[in-house]
This record gives sequence, structure tokens and C-alpha cells, in this order.
Amino acid sequence: MEYKEIIDKIKPEMEKVIGFLERELQKIRTSRATPSLVEDIMVGCFGQKLPLKQVGTITLSGPRQIIIQPWDKSYLEAIEKAISQSNLGAGVFVEGGAVRLSLPSLSGEYRQNLLKVLSEKMEEGRKTIRRWREEAWKEVQEKERAGEIREDDKFRAKDELQDLIDEHNKKIEELGENKKREIME
Repeated sequence: MEYKEIIDKIKPEMEKVIGFLERELQKIRTSRATPSLVEDIMVGCFGQKLPLKQVGTITLSGPRQIIIQPWDKSYLEAIEKAISQSNLGAGVFVEGGAVRLSLPSLSGEYRQNLLKVLSEKMEEGRKTIRRWREEAWKEVQEKERAGEIREDDKFRAKDELQDLIDEHNKKIEELGENKKREIME
């Protein structure tokens, strides 16, 4: 077995970490409305819980308003209740056959809390990336001890693993900086 196979095995896992982080960061509320803020809120309909994106359409009406048009008007009350319990800090109104969310401006204190949440999510991503590196490094060392990988390849693997980590940490930083700018707007 060559060390490159071990590294190639963890690359998709690291990409999954970045993809997961991107989705998590989209859920952090900024001063702009986005469907991702509400699409995964679970709504109780007919004795089961469904994500909001499965019970209606989510559209934007201006930079701070989200409109949810349920497939069936009987979902209105359940949608309103689920959104109210989600701690978004949004005003929820039922108008006609739709639910309208109005997002207020962010206070300084709320922005600081969001930055803290952002920092925690970024650190979780970094920790997961490091865990993948450790697993790969451990496997490289075991293969080297077993004589399946040469010693100089072991050190090449270590360098390539570090480059991979640096590349993914840079992506995490870029995602974090972009979200930080959105929060501070």
C-alpha cells in the first residue's frame, strides 16, 4: 500500500467537513434573510415532524423578510408555532395563506453571541479535520512499522497531510471571515 492511498481516503471526509460547516454557517442568522435560516425547522404535521422545506415554499420578500407558503393551509398554525419556538428572534405573522417572518436588526450583544457561535462552529470543523489527520498519520506509521511503507515515504506522507490540513483550515478561515462580515453588516 502506498501512503497516497491513505491520504486519498481522507480527502473526501475532509471535504464533507467543509460542506457541513458551510451548511451550519448558513443557519446562523445575520442581518440578511435567507431560506436556510428556517428550512430545517421541524414542523409537527399530522402526528409527524417534517422539515419546513417539505411543507411549503420559502421565499424572500426584501432583505429582512421571509415568506412561507404552505402546500396546505391547515399547516399554517403548526408552521407559526414551530418558528416561534425556534428562537430566531423574528416576528411571526400569519397573513392570508402564508406565514411572514420579519427579522429585526441585530443588537450589538446579539452580534457578539453570533460571533461566539461562529467561532465554536469553526473550531469544531478544525477539530474534525485534525482527527482525520491523526487517523491517517496513525495508519501511515502502522504501515511503516509493518514494512509496507518506506521511512522516507512516511515523512512525505506527514508533509502532504500537513499541506492538506493547512488547505482545509484556510477554507474554514475563509468561510468564517465571510460569515463574520455578514454578521457585522
